[in-house]
Amino acid sequence: MDPLWTGCFCLQCVREKEVGVVEDLGQFKKLIKEGPSCIVWPLQSVVGRLSLRVQQLDVLCETKTKDNVFIQVGVAVQYRVVTEAAYDAWYRLTSPTSQIQAYVFDVIRSTVPRMELDQAFESKDDIAGAVLEQLQSVMKDYGYAIVNTLVTDLAPDSKVKASMNEINAARRLKEAASHQ
Repeated sequence: MDPLWTGCFCLQCVREKEVGVVEDLGQFKKLIKEGPSCIVWPLQSVVGRLSLRVQQLDVLCETKTKDNVFIQVGVAVQYRVVTEAAYDAWYRLTSPTSQIQAYVFDVIRSTVPRMELDQAFESKDDIAGAVLEQLQSVMKDYGYAIVNTLVTDLAPDSKVKASMNEINAARRLKEAASHQ
């Protein structure tokens, strides 16, 4: 071994369900899996760790329905890093949550305006499916798998809710009166 070389081996531990990114003088060297790994310090370093667990991003998007009612649509996106594509997940996207959120906004704002308010409530699964399909096709290129998407909330303005409740109450009173 060269007597001028003064590096030493350093033990790095990566937690369960994580992957570590190792760089050699600023250049990608390798991915290390969970457990202990040996790196050549100070030439190499673990510059980051990615969780392989399923994570959830909650997105709230305001849009207008076909019948001109503004509603808040809540979408939960469950995603994870694909182990084999961890390089892409680390180096290709700076902010995966911002990317996911942008695509959710795009799908919601192109899907819901074609529906009337009542139809939007009935089509929550269709909306979630459209978001899932779009995200899966885009995010796989960045090392992410979209596990599931759920429409968790459809909330019209409080005045619209009150108006809808009054209409339903009047209809029920009318039905009750006709049955007497």
